[in-house]
Amino acid sequence: MWFFRVEVVRTLPHPGRGFAQGLIVDGDTVWESGGQYGMSVLRRYRLGAAEVAAEAGLPPDLFAEGICRVGASIWQLTWKERVALRWDAATLELAEKTRFNREGWGICAVPAAATAASGPDAVDIPVGEVVTSDGTSELVRRDPVTLEPRAVVHVRCAGNRVRWLNDLTWAGGLVWANVLGTTCLAGIDLDSGEVTAVVDARAAGERHAHPELVMNGIAALHQRGEFLLTGKGWRSIRHVRLIQDRDRGQLDRLLAGPKELLRRT
Repeated sequence: MWFFRVEVVRTLPHPGRGFAQGLIVDGDTVWESGGQYGMSVLRRYRLGAAEVAAEAGLPPDLFAEGICRVGASIWQLTWKERVALRWDAATLELAEKTRFNREGWGICAVPAAATAASGPDAVDIPVGEVVTSDGTSELVRRDPVTLEPRAVVHVRCAGNRVRWLNDLTWAGGLVWANVLGTTCLAGIDLDSGEVTAVVDARAAGERHAHPELVMNGIAALHQRGEFLLTGKGWRSIRHVRLIQDRDRGQLDRLLAGPKELLRRT
């Protein structure tokens, strides 16, 4: 197993300071899914900008969750409604609404070429499948066009279940996941389900009094080992770089999950 910490390369504005549930980036363009009933939204903005360029609101009975890009479309999950939305990435016009068989938390696109290192959300990279999370220790591999399930991946670390898997991105041959209520990232081998990398991302965190304003939102950049990280209601987005390190307690925190969050709520 590999251990990493993050180095903050730069701190960027978080336009709208949304309740971040999903984040993807292509070049200088960022799409973000913001949650909460009556406030859920899909936004687009330029990386580094202070203002949102375009947004589309969801009906008040839908709680927006993770997003990923497949070709010219963006898939957006919803939390408990078992509905997925497909949007036009350029216009943010709703193109399709389809049934979904689980709670929606995170989703990422996996390129058809297994050797693709990063940037799977770029329109010119064919997507072979999408992977979704639902807050458990299971990931589901799905058809990128219909979202029909293909296989369930049971995520383990040293024999222990890794629960609370939240937002997802693909980079360097691994699915990278936020773990709810922690500042840890898990790098997951999709074929075995084994966590092969654990990241201490505390350096990218923000202090907030409200227990729900946790780190969530991860997007792989084209530079190997670099990501965007943000959180729910956060003031900023962090551009971070992975630095090889030792275990500084992040493995225990990852396996413990949101114990402190649950105690406070």
